[in-house]
Amino acid sequence: MAHEAIVQRYSSLARAALSGQTIIDCQADAFSQGRFGAAGYDHTSELPDGAVRASLGCGNPVAVAELRAGETVVDLGSGGGLDVLLSARRVGPYGKAYGVDASPDMLRLAQANAARAGVTNVEFLHGTIEELPLPDASADVIVSNCVVNLSSDKPAVFAEAFRVLKPGGRLGISDVVAEDDADPAQRTAAEQRVGCTAGVLAVGEYRDLLLDCGFVGGALTLAADHGGGVHSAIVQATKPASSPGITIRPMRATDATQVLAIYQAGLDTGNASFETTAPTWENFDQGKLQRLRYVAVDFDTGHVVGWVAASPVSSRPVYAGVVEHSVYVDPACQGRGIGRDLLNTLVSASEAAGIWTIQTGIFPENGPSLLLHQACGFRVVGTRQHIGQHHGRWRDVLFMERRSARV
Repeated sequence: MAHEAIVQRYSSLARAALSGQTIIDCQADAFSQGRFGAAGYDHTSELPDGAVRASLGCGNPVAVAELRAGETVVDLGSGGGLDVLLSARRVGPYGKAYGVDASPDMLRLAQANAARAGVTNVEFLHGTIEELPLPDASADVIVSNCVVNLSSDKPAVFAEAFRVLKPGGRLGISDVVAEDDADPAQRTAAEQRVGCTAGVLAVGEYRDLLLDCGFVGGALTLAADHGGGVHSAIVQATKPASSPGITIRPMRATDATQVLAIYQAGLDTGNASFETTAPTWENFDQGKLQRLRYVAVDFDTGHVVGWVAASPVSSRPVYAGVVEHSVYVDPACQGRGIGRDLLNTLVSASEAAGIWTIQTGIFPENGPSLLLHQACGFRVVGTRQHIGQHHGRWRDVLFMERRSARV
């Protein structure tokens, strides 16, 4: 019912805009103070006046999405089409801009604005932002302007955004968020004042949700202050980059059999670990951090071909930002850059999670692993001589770590 009410609300606004009226979807003072609408945009003079007047956003996501010629961009909740038209201009004639909206009236408004602007590299699709009418890995960039806060299922929104983006694809949205320690009553009043009927996410919740859905390199920058601990914000994140034919996503329990098989294949080489037998999934799951575990998946077959995961090194608070990791690649798929992709994903995600040091131990004989880690910013900090016996002989371990420059 909440979804239907929102669609009806914006459909009525679209009909008003089609009749030439200026529309607003929050209290009038928010628009008059320049916090919402088209106030944050530059270079709109060449666009139809109707598209500018129908802008209901809280920022300018196109300005931070770093769109490039030839890219495909998708606007979630495209409304009157302003961000789609601006995106189409930036990606040029060899690029494409899609707008997705649940309101047929908003789609009619956007299509009319595109026709007036003479823009042809655009397409407006009827659908919800929780179930996008687009195939997997079909977009380079996803933008959105003050729409995610209207969804009552925000995890589904970001899961769909992750699905539709290509490896290395970018997310750049404007949204409304709350400070982590905002007073609940004041926060609710501010949400109602600015029209966030489904409630907003707190900053920490937003960051955690992006990580849970697989995004890395996240940045959330607060902008206009709406009072009550509520702000407009720019949210940027990236889908992990990967080698051709590979996608990297969070590890799932359904991956257990394939993950453990790759683990065992690595142990069987004799140079991966002191362990000789892969653990049960229960023990593996309990020993790894929930948010810092990823798999590399063959795009065509869906088979897991590699994984990376991190474990805490200590329960003491002083080591809260220090983890130990493991990375394994199916022997049949080695030499394709998959280990590098997985390790780079872990590094980026760990920094977003507040991790300042990643450490690992590697046998000196494991030359490929040493080179991989050095290429990803790890350094040898010492040798643990004869630290343990493996298959009846004492072995050294090179201790490596990567210290974040961001955290």
